[in-house]
Amino acid sequence: MEEIKEIDEKDLRELLSQKKYKELRETLSEMNAADIAAIMDEMEDEDSLRIFRILPKDMAADVFSDLEIDDQQYIISSLSDKEASNIIDNMMADDATDLLEEMPANVVKRILANAQPETRADINHLLRYPEDSAGSIMTVEYIDLLETMTVADAIKRIKRIGLDSETVNICYVLDKRRKLVGTVALRYLLLKSDDELIVEIMNDNVISINTLTDQEEAAQMFKKYDFTAMPVVDNEYRLVGIITIDDVVDILEEEATEDIEKMAAIIPTDKPYFKVGIFETYRKRMPWLLLLMISATFTGAIITSYENALASYVVLTAYIPMLMDTGGNAGSQASVSIIRGLSLGEVEFEDIFKAIWKEIRVAILCGLTLATTNFVKLLLLDHLELKIAGIVCITLVLVVTFAKLVGCSLPLIAAKIGFDPAVMASPLITTIVDAISLSIYFALATNILHIVT
Repeated sequence: MEEIKEIDEKDLRELLSQKKYKELRETLSEMNAADIAAIMDEMEDEDSLRIFRILPKDMAADVFSDLEIDDQQYIISSLSDKEASNIIDNMMADDATDLLEEMPANVVKRILANAQPETRADINHLLRYPEDSAGSIMTVEYIDLLETMTVADAIKRIKRIGLDSETVNICYVLDKRRKLVGTVALRYLLLKSDDELIVEIMNDNVISINTLTDQEEAAQMFKKYDFTAMPVVDNEYRLVGIITIDDVVDILEEEATEDIEKMAAIIPTDKPYFKVGIFETYRKRMPWLLLLMISATFTGAIITSYENALASYVVLTAYIPMLMDTGGNAGSQASVSIIRGLSLGEVEFEDIFKAIWKEIRVAILCGLTLATTNFVKLLLLDHLELKIAGIVCITLVLVVTFAKLVGCSLPLIAAKIGFDPAVMASPLITTIVDAISLSIYFALATNILHIVT
C-alpha cells in the first residue's frame, strides 16, 4: 500500500519559491481543503494569496470557507471584482454572509454588485436578521418538497437541486403557503414506491427554530434533540432556512471563547491570538484592569480604617492574603459552576434559592474542613494564641460561606437583568469577596480582642 506523503507549509513554500507552479497545483489538488486552509493561515498574506490563486477553481471556494476571517478579508480585497464575486457565488450563503458582515460597506457593495442575482438575494435576506440570531447563521440552501408531490417527483427535485444544497439527508415538506408541515429522510424516500404521496410518508412531528432565536439557544436545541440539521421558520411558521451542525460547532466555539475571555476580564475578540495586534490587545484588556484597580481601592480603605487593630496585633496582617485568596477561590468555584449551568440550560434564575441553599451547605462543609486544618497548623506550627487562631478560623468559615453565596447569586442576577453572566466571574467576584473578607476579619478581631478602632 502506497504511503501518503504529508504536506506541510515548508513543502508548499519550497514549491512556491522555486516557481514550480504546475507541481504545486497538482500537490494542492490532492490535499483536503481544510488542510490547505490551515497551512495558508500560517503563511504571510502575500504567500497565502499566491497559493490561493494557484488553487484549482473547484477547490477555491471550499478552501476559502475554511480560512480565518482576516485571511478571507485580505484575499477577497486583493481579487478583482469578477474573481471575488465568483468566490462568493460558490460559497454557501451563510458562510458568505458571515464574511461580508465583517467587511467594509464599500467592499460589500462592490462584491454584491457583481454577484449572481440569486446569491445577492440570499445574502441580503440573511443580512436582515439580528446578529447572533438563528436567522443570521442559517443557510438558505436546503431541499424543500411540497406535500402533494409523489416520491418520484421528490427524487427528481433532489437530483436537480441537491448538489447546491447544504445537506440532502433531510428534506423539508411544505404546504402551498410554504408553511413547514413535516420532514422526510432521503433514505426513507428511496425505500418507498414512486407513486406514494409525500404527505402520507412524512414525519409531521417537526422541531424547528424561530429566526429570532438566539444562536446559543439554537445550539442547545441541537444538543437536546441530537440533530445534524434543524429548520428555521418565521413568525408565521414559513420555512426560511436551515441550521446545520457545522454552524453549531462554530457557535459553541465562539460562545465558549467569549465566556472564557469575559471570565478573565478581557473584552472578547473573534480573532486568533497572534492575529490581534499589541494595541488592540491593550484596548481589550485595559478597561477591566482600570475598573478592577479602582474597585480594589475599597480593600485598601478597609485596611486603613482598621490601622489600630493591625498596630495592636501585627500578627493579624500575616493571614490577610490567605483569607482573601481562599474567599476568592471559593467564590470563583461557585460562579464558574453556575455560569456553566446557565450556558447549558441546567440552571435558571428561578433556581436561585435552590442554588443558594446548596452552596450554603457546601460552604459550611468546605469552611469547617479548612478551618479545622488551619486551626491545627496555627497552634502547632505558627504557635499562635488560642484567641488569634480562633479569629482566623471563624473568619475562614464565614468568608467561604459569603464567597459562595456571592459567587452563585451574582451570575443568576446578571442573567436575569440581561447582562452576560460571564462578566460576574473570577475578577469581579474576587474583588467583592476581598472586601467582604477583610470586613469580617477585622470586625471579629476588634470585638473579640476588644480593640478600639
